[in-house]
Amino acid sequence: MAAAATCPAIELRNLHRQFGATWAVDDISFVVEPGQVVGYIGPNGAGKTTSMRILATLDLPTAGDAYVDGFSVIDDPDLVRSRLGFMPDAFGTYSNVGCREYLDFFARAYGLAGRQRHQAVRRVMAFTRLDGIAEKPIHGLSKGMKQRLCLARAMVHDPSVLILDEPAAGLDPRARIELRDLIGQMASEGKTLLISSHILTELAEMCDRVAIIEQGKLLATGTVEQILSGRAHDAEEGHQQTTLDVQVVDDAPALSRWLEQRDDIGELKTAPGGVVFCYARDPQLRAELLREMIQAGFPIVKFSARDLSLEEVFMRVTEGKLQ
Repeated sequence: MAAAATCPAIELRNLHRQFGATWAVDDISFVVEPGQVVGYIGPNGAGKTTSMRILATLDLPTAGDAYVDGFSVIDDPDLVRSRLGFMPDAFGTYSNVGCREYLDFFARAYGLAGRQRHQAVRRVMAFTRLDGIAEKPIHGLSKGMKQRLCLARAMVHDPSVLILDEPAAGLDPRARIELRDLIGQMASEGKTLLISSHILTELAEMCDRVAIIEQGKLLATGTVEQILSGRAHDAEEGHQQTTLDVQVVDDAPALSRWLEQRDDIGELKTAPGGVVFCYARDPQLRAELLREMIQAGFPIVKFSARDLSLEEVFMRVTEGKLQ
């Protein structure tokens, strides 16, 4: 089978995976274009790892198919493996070998030989900044260094597509920042990345698109901006909404009661010194609301709009159900 010249880097097409009575992946379809970084998010047990394992040719779908650079994980698994690097959430290391030897082993497994293999090992060790500890036994590495080693292993054959399953799990803040920098460097080099993570603030910063999954079903997909701004719409007026944060001097309960009487206010919540609520994004309407608040005698000290964070969108889209 020959891949099309301009095919998606990753495509899940009506993908299903059943375990007994449970549909771990239930009719998932989405596309990742070459060079994109996509965040794959969902609760524990949502089906993220299962669908990633299918993409990595470590599992077979019950129905549907998945493609990497146009090649089917069912019909062309060897071609998929040559183009894809997979960093699982739990990975095996060999405690009695050093970093260089470990990476050299996997370079051989990918069919690299001679000078090409040595250059590949040097390249990924330099990229992940492991060259200073090349001979250090793996059992002596920190969690962050082991994550770098696993990333280097996934990159040793220079794949065009990388799938990273919870790459920042268990890392301290510095190690997470360093890992995020490495992911940014790969994206700048044109690599395509599909990343699952529970650290949503970091995903929002580095991803071009987001896909949200729960109970095996895809709930939402799109650019980060589309996901962040597209959740709240007024069904009757069609006005896109934003979140307003209003602070007052010693009168927050009265302001909350005043806002509760209006039918253009949504999801009103009290906050320290004020209130937070959904309101029309239209700046003219927001200016009119501020004028009415002041005329009503409320001592406003802060009136600011902000889009929903990815964490807030995630909580709204998902229901926290388990399979």
